[in-house]
Amino acid sequence: MLDVAASDDCVIHRKDDKKVYLRVGDKSVALTHSQIMRLEYDKNQRIFEDEIVQWSDIEDIDHEVLDDYKQKIHGDNLSDEQVLRSRKFLIGDHLTNAGVLLFAKDPTQFLPQARVRVLRFEGNHMRTGRQINILKDQSFDSPIPKTIKNASALISSMLREFQYLGEDGRFGTIPEYPEFAWFEGLVNAVIHRDYAFQGDYIRISMYDDRLEVLSPGPLPNIVTLNNMRTTRYARNPRIARALVEFGWARELNEGVQRIYTEMQSAFLNDPVYSEPEHAKVQLTLENSITSRVLRNNDSLERQISPEVLHALSGYEMAAVQLAYAEGRITVKKLTERINRSPRTVRTVLKGLRDKNVLQWHGSSPNDPSQYYSLNNGLGESDGVE
Repeated sequence: MLDVAASDDCVIHRKDDKKVYLRVGDKSVALTHSQIMRLEYDKNQRIFEDEIVQWSDIEDIDHEVLDDYKQKIHGDNLSDEQVLRSRKFLIGDHLTNAGVLLFAKDPTQFLPQARVRVLRFEGNHMRTGRQINILKDQSFDSPIPKTIKNASALISSMLREFQYLGEDGRFGTIPEYPEFAWFEGLVNAVIHRDYAFQGDYIRISMYDDRLEVLSPGPLPNIVTLNNMRTTRYARNPRIARALVEFGWARELNEGVQRIYTEMQSAFLNDPVYSEPEHAKVQLTLENSITSRVLRNNDSLERQISPEVLHALSGYEMAAVQLAYAEGRITVKKLTERINRSPRTVRTVLKGLRDKNVLQWHGSSPNDPSQYYSLNNGLGESDGVE
């Protein structure tokens, strides 16, 4: 038996015709020229960042961004040309791809795919045609530092705050997602996307129940969905280093792991990474659907008057919100939510029933399937528990 390990740093060409084949399932598929180039970029045989961009020159520089960079690296006393050449952002008379992406006034003039699009949808799915549900759609095609700053400001402005019940029985607010989680997702996409992958761009899609960050190109080189929390590999090391110097990123391999930690600390589901079509990387952050619904006080107040709501205790409000969010509430559910004894919870639920805020459903006090729901507004009792 012959065991040949996969090559992490070399693209193997066939001797007779220089073709390159990739094993897909049980077949060897010949790659196109553009596919071979992307494979060479991934294995560092060809460096996309260092390729010269024809028709570009130092006049294309956004001096606001470059001046900020010079200040960050304590290079105020150096000329623009010295700084750019020292980091290989300028070769000869032309900018490199990395130089264009980081410092050109309009990177898309040279690399049309170099933009970030932020979309906000109404609901949990994208609809088209007459049912189109896009509430916000804005693209950012400035140099990377400005794109990060402006895109993150827009995302932050569209995030909501959710209510939660603290251990002291008082309600507080928490952000829809931990700031580090979504911001790191944006920065990682900008740093690690495959800029040689033309015809697509980074997309941040915000739905009622989740936020998705889609980055063109598969995971680079040795990184897989299984090891990405512990494996560090920079597809674009010059861009990565510059963003570290700007203060937007850190070189330590902690970003992905910290996204997990931050989501867990906020009592949210773990982030989900996937590779759609094996050609993109997607990060999905889920918010708390229950909390999202609880924030919709206008809808809740259409069923229960504001006067009644404002008169409820903290535990009663938690019960009402949970019943509204999930359609029903049980002793077990509320016990888990407010961390109080079943006896206390039963007292809360019975009190809400007596106020005609909740209705009880069951065949007897010992019915294992009994539950409560919001009163249907008729003020009638469904029976006695």
